[in-house]
Amino acid sequence: MSKKIIVVDDSQTVRQQVALALNQGGYIVIEAVDGLDGFDTIQRNPDVALVICDVNMPRKNGLEMLESLKQAGKSVPVVMLTTEGQPQLIDRAKKAGAKGWIIKPFKADLLLAAARKICGA
Repeated sequence: MSKKIIVVDDSQTVRQQVALALNQGGYIVIEAVDGLDGFDTIQRNPDVALVICDVNMPRKNGLEMLESLKQAGKSVPVVMLTTEGQPQLIDRAKKAGAKGWIIKPFKADLLLAAARKICGA
């Protein structure tokens, strides 16, 4: 059975690129358009194996979504996929439970390798 990954990014182009890479790796991909939508989507999909999330988004950013998940007791693995590289943001994400941090633009094979490492094939 294929594992389910939720991609949370306000850029439709980035969501499509990530989904394409993950679909080719055999994963089922669900998309969310911002942190608020992402949080709700994660709540509705308790069988999700991984969340790949941007940092800068409207309504609720990725770090706020991650902190909300932690407060809600959700222990789904999250990898941040962002243009941001500041150490304080990375540290905040790690404290909130992020399993990884990938800088955009990303390489599809590295993203797929991270997904396999975290949630299996």
